[in-house]
Amino acid sequence: MREAPGPEDPEPGCEAPCAASCHAQRVLQTLNAYRLSGTLTDVVLRAGGRDFPCHRAALSAGSTYFRGLFAAGRPERGLAVVSVVPESRGSGPTAAAALAVVLDYVYGAGVRLRAEDEAAAVLALAERLGVAGLREACARFLEGRLRAANSLALRRVAAAFSLAPLAERCGRVLRQAFAEVARHADFLELTPDELATLLADPALGVAREEAVFEAAMRWVRHDAPARRGQLRRLLEHVRLPLLAPAYFLEKVEADELLRACGECRPLLLEARACFILGREAGALRARPRRFMDLAEVIVVVGGCDRKGLLKLPFADAYHPESQCWTPLPSLPGYTRSEFAACALRNDIYVSGGHINSRDVWMFSSHLHTWIKVASMLKGRWRHKMVALQGQLFAVGGFDGLRRLCSVERYDPFSNTWVAVAPLPTAVSSAAVAPCAGRLYVIAGAGQDGLNTNTVQCLDPKEDQWSLRSPAPFSLRCLEAVSLEDTIYVVGGLMNKIFTYDPDTDVWGEVAVLPRPVESCGVTVCDGKVHILGGRDDRGESTDRVFTFDPSSGQVEAQPPLQRCTSSHGCVTIIQSLDR
Repeated sequence: MREAPGPEDPEPGCEAPCAASCHAQRVLQTLNAYRLSGTLTDVVLRAGGRDFPCHRAALSAGSTYFRGLFAAGRPERGLAVVSVVPESRGSGPTAAAALAVVLDYVYGAGVRLRAEDEAAAVLALAERLGVAGLREACARFLEGRLRAANSLALRRVAAAFSLAPLAERCGRVLRQAFAEVARHADFLELTPDELATLLADPALGVAREEAVFEAAMRWVRHDAPARRGQLRRLLEHVRLPLLAPAYFLEKVEADELLRACGECRPLLLEARACFILGREAGALRARPRRFMDLAEVIVVVGGCDRKGLLKLPFADAYHPESQCWTPLPSLPGYTRSEFAACALRNDIYVSGGHINSRDVWMFSSHLHTWIKVASMLKGRWRHKMVALQGQLFAVGGFDGLRRLCSVERYDPFSNTWVAVAPLPTAVSSAAVAPCAGRLYVIAGAGQDGLNTNTVQCLDPKEDQWSLRSPAPFSLRCLEAVSLEDTIYVVGGLMNKIFTYDPDTDVWGEVAVLPRPVESCGVTVCDGKVHILGGRDDRGESTDRVFTFDPSSGQVEAQPPLQRCTSSHGCVTIIQSLDR
C-alpha cells in the first residue's frame, strides 16, 4: 500500500499540468526553429514579395482559415505556395511584416509590434485568417501608443475592428486634448458628421470657446469651396455667446466666410443678444462646457434659519459639477427677509425686504463686491423681481398694509426706476417669470388675503396686461423659472411641479417631489430646474435640494445646502473657476 504523501511530496497528478505546459512550449519552440530554418516545412506563404516556409499542421492548429484551406480538399491543398495577401491588396513590406507577426504568434514566439500602422495591418490579417488572441494583443499595444497626435487615426482603427475599449479611450483623449488634436493633419480629414459630433460634446476639454471656433474654421478653410456649405451646421455647435466680446467683433463678425453666409446670421444675432442681455437671452449655447475656466454656479443669498427667527447674511456660490461651495461677500448690513433677487447680465440684484425697504443692491460678478444702486420708488417685500429685455421688473408685493399692484422697471444704464402699467390684480408672494418676451405673474395672495389662481401677463412693448388661463391651484409662496419657452412652478406647499406653456396657454403637471415645500429657491442650471431649501409642512426651513431634468422627467435628490434656509435669493450666474 502506497504511503500518503509527505509535506514535501506533490499530490498525485499535480506535476502533470506543469509538465504538459512545459512540453507544449518546447514543442512550439522546436517547430518555430524548424520554420525559421526551413526544416520539414510543407507549405510556403507569400505576402508583400516575401516567402515564409511553414508547417500545415501548425498553421491549421492556430488559424481557422488555414484549417479550412488544408483540410477541406480544396484545390489549394496541393499548392506549395499560398498567397496570403494578394499583391493587388497588399502594401509590400507592411503586408510581409504583418504576416511575420501573425506567424510568430501562431508558433508561440509572442507578439512583437513596432508601430501603429503595423498593428492595424496585423489586426486586419489576424481577423481574415481567424487567429484568436492576437486581436487583444494588438488592442493593448495600440492603447499603450495612444496620444493626441494619433487619437483620430486610432479611433478609425477601433471603429473598423469594433475595439470598444480602444474607441472609448480615443474619445477621452479627443475630448481632453481637443486643442492639440485640432492642430494635426488628421483633424482636417474628419467628415462633417464626425466634426459636428465632436464640437457638440459638452465635455470638450477647452479652457475657452475661442479654441473651438478656430478649430471649426480651420477645418472649413482647408477646403473652403467644398466645405463652406457646412458652416451653419458646425457653428450651431460653437458656443458663440461664450467668446470674449472683443474677439467676437474682431474675429467672428469680421470673418469673410461668415459674412458671406446668410444662414449663419441668426447665430451671430443670438450671440449679440447674449452679450447685451446676458443669461436672460436663454440660449443653450451660452452654457459653459464642463471643463472650461468658466462654469455655471448657483448663488444662494440670505434667507431665514430653520425656525424663521434669524435673518441669514450669507451669500455662497455652488458649483454643481464639483459639488463645492465658495463663500461670497455678505450683503452689507442686509438682514431683511422676504426680499426679491434675480440676475441681470451676470450680476445679482437684491431688492426690498421686510419691513417696507426700498433698497436695491447689486453684486458685481466682475468686481466681486456689492454695490448699492438706485432705490425703488416704493418700498415692498413679498414681491418678485425678474430680468426682461435687459431691464429689471419689480412686481407686486406687500407694504405692511396692503397687497400692491405697483410694478417698477429699472434701467441699469441710467440707474433709474420708473413706474409701468400696474397689475390688474394686486398680489404678493406670487410666482413671477419672464418667458418668450413677456412677463407672467402666477397666483399669489390677493388684496383680501385669500389666495388666487389668476395668471397675469405683461407685454412690455405695449406696456399692457392681459389675463391667461388660470393656474390649476390657488396658492402663495410660489416660485417660477422659465426654460426653453416653458414656465415651471413649484412651492406653495405643493409636492408637484407644474408647467405652463405660454404659446398654447396650457397647464400641465410634470413631476412629483418627495415632500411639499414653499418659499424655496428655484433656478435653472445646466439645463435642469434646481429646487433649494424652503419651508416644509411643519413651517421649518430645510436644507434639501432636488433637481428636475425636463429631458428625462426625473426628480433627483442632490447634496444638501450648507444650512437650512427659506425665503432666500437663488440665481444662476457664470463664474470663473480660478476665483
